[in-house]
Amino acid sequence: IRCWSNIPFITMPLSRAHGKSFAHRSELKHAKRIVVKLGSAVVTRGDECGLALGRLASIVEQVSMLQNQGREMMIVTSGAVAFGKQRLRHEILLSQSVRQALHSGQSQLKDMAIPVLEARACAAAGQSGLMALYEAMFTQYSICAAQILVTNLDFHDEQKRRNLNGTLHELLRMNIVPIINTNDAVVPPPEPNSDLQGVNVISVKDNDSLAARLAVEMKTDLLIVLSDVEGLFDSPPGSDDAKLIDIFYPGDQQSVTFGTKSRVGMGGMEAKVKAALWALQGGTSVVIANGTHPKISGHVITDIVEGKKVGTFFSEVKPAGPTVEQQGEMARAGGRTLAALQPEQRAEIIYRLADLLTDQREEILLANKKDLEEAENKGRLALPLLKRLSLSTSKLNSLAIGLRQIAASSQDSVGRVIRRTRIAKDLDLEQVTVPIGVLLVIFESRPDCLPQVSALAIASGNGLLLKGGKEAAHSNQILHHLTQEALSIHGVKDAVQLVNTREEVEDLCRLDKLIDLIIPRGSSQLVRNIQKAAKGIPVMGHSEGICHVYVDTDASVEKVTRIIRDSKCEYPAACNALETLLIHRDLLRTPLFDQIIDMLRVEQVKIHAGPKFASYLTFSPSEVKSLRTEYGDLECCIEVVDTVQEAVEHIHKYGSSHTDVIITENEKTAEFFLQHVDSACVFWNASTRFSDGYRFGLGAEVGISTSRIHARGPVGIEGLLTTKWLLRGDNHVVSDFSEHGSMKYLHESLPLPQRNTN
Repeated sequence: IRCWSNIPFITMPLSRAHGKSFAHRSELKHAKRIVVKLGSAVVTRGDECGLALGRLASIVEQVSMLQNQGREMMIVTSGAVAFGKQRLRHEILLSQSVRQALHSGQSQLKDMAIPVLEARACAAAGQSGLMALYEAMFTQYSICAAQILVTNLDFHDEQKRRNLNGTLHELLRMNIVPIINTNDAVVPPPEPNSDLQGVNVISVKDNDSLAARLAVEMKTDLLIVLSDVEGLFDSPPGSDDAKLIDIFYPGDQQSVTFGTKSRVGMGGMEAKVKAALWALQGGTSVVIANGTHPKISGHVITDIVEGKKVGTFFSEVKPAGPTVEQQGEMARAGGRTLAALQPEQRAEIIYRLADLLTDQREEILLANKKDLEEAENKGRLALPLLKRLSLSTSKLNSLAIGLRQIAASSQDSVGRVIRRTRIAKDLDLEQVTVPIGVLLVIFESRPDCLPQVSALAIASGNGLLLKGGKEAAHSNQILHHLTQEALSIHGVKDAVQLVNTREEVEDLCRLDKLIDLIIPRGSSQLVRNIQKAAKGIPVMGHSEGICHVYVDTDASVEKVTRIIRDSKCEYPAACNALETLLIHRDLLRTPLFDQIIDMLRVEQVKIHAGPKFASYLTFSPSEVKSLRTEYGDLECCIEVVDTVQEAVEHIHKYGSSHTDVIITENEKTAEFFLQHVDSACVFWNASTRFSDGYRFGLGAEVGISTSRIHARGPVGIEGLLTTKWLLRGDNHVVSDFSEHGSMKYLHESLPLPQRNTN
């Protein structure tokens, strides 16, 4: 027995203990019982006369999908008035046309006027048709639907409320979707200011309050309110500086300015928020989202249930730290302050961070040990990822050396003049380097990535958002703390932010107003997912590191095994490790070939045979499943080619434009390879492992880019800069340069300021 407004009523036990709403979006996937409220603007057409059939069909499909997953779905729907208005208009027009045709002839048909239609009459005419439409749509998914019409009085009469409760539970038990609506044919006009006076009182004056009341009384896990706006904004949508509120907490009402209600329907956003907060207090989670947008309406309900960042989520649990949106704004402001510092000050911050990496070595390694132990106990990481997760004294020392290189090379990175042109007398143009803005770097199992990327962002004056994997949480936390300690010496602590909230990577990739560039560092699957999810934000990186080494007929015996061993075995999990070894056909069954095979066996490298290589062997290793494979371990593919041209063609067909190598003593062949292989890094007689920002003298890298725009190869400070144009004039106007004007264009190149090379 539960009490509501001092009137007891019976409820049925559910599989999930009810009482507290979900604290985070990620928990919504556990919702068992769900109410979907469809606002008038969602189910009606733009002319408010008739239903939006395509949109409604998509909603029914999503509800059916969730119902067939074993969830208990209920719909609170509007639309009866609009559907009835369409039918009554048709009937009135038909009736008037017949009467006027009999009395006045066809000439006056165009002057017919449609009388104002009373809403209750429209509802009476539209309810049966609306339900018939729902039944027809749900039948396509082998789901039965049932109609329930209610009024406010039904919730004040104990017996009626008990009957309603029992009916809904019985329908849900039989896997039937209840479709509930206010009985607009008989409902009286709503009394102003009569609803939402406290936790125990809510008047059913519209479908928002109806959905909230039903959600709480039926102890539902989730209420989804679909409207014609993306969610709740801090000011009326469409106004300047209006921002979508991702998570709304009780008590935040003072920070919101409500606008007018939607084009149709009884309520507005203020009514929705009040109803949502009332439901939240009753233990039901609430999301308000857009059900009309053509790009998202086809999956908005399922996206919400999957925990994706859609609409406004109402939560009673306020996070201890800032939201990711706030972190993005802090990084933007901090980055601009960072860019305004003197180059020596930015370098001083990086030097301080390098010192902290060695001074705090024991604390860093202790935190890293916790991550390694947790990963091994849970058994969720493959061996290559465990290797990337591990930190050591030598790694920290190398990091510190790399950071000092960055600091030394960053003195004139920001604000460097790269072009000067005299447009006309006293009108000079400069192109100067500036930071890109706010970078989002997403990395897996690579805690050493955090100080590297932070140093590069500091040197280039960029704000930075970092999203590391859960497996490196302890390591990332202490490394970020040390980074902020270094930033604090010049008051720019906010420039580098570590995202610790439960934000999904896909949600972060939608923050196009906060983030200017995304740099993923991790598996090829991670990079592909980010490239797919990023909406309007450029992504810098490579999805795969399929690196080739081609051994030419003129290769040196001494160089071949050294380069191949280093390329494959020095760090097989790296993206610049050898994955496919191309052998010239003439080298088969030669001592050199035998030496290569023996060396790989000694190093315990598993060999996969390419199709052509397998055809030369009586007993071959396992044939490769795909020539486009990144193993990331002590495995590689061997394939045979007839010429250097064929090697180049193979690389273009199966490679990833990352790093490719030729081993030969023939300079002409080497130059052909260097000029024709279209990859970010192409080497002659050198290991693929040299493809690295530290080894290139860049100090470190944010990643290796295989794209063809902006930066390519190891991306250091230069790759994190863009340019802007500065024009200095003296009362210049374009009209002075017209055919009869007094000025002429000069377009003279001017010498550049001398760079600081110390």
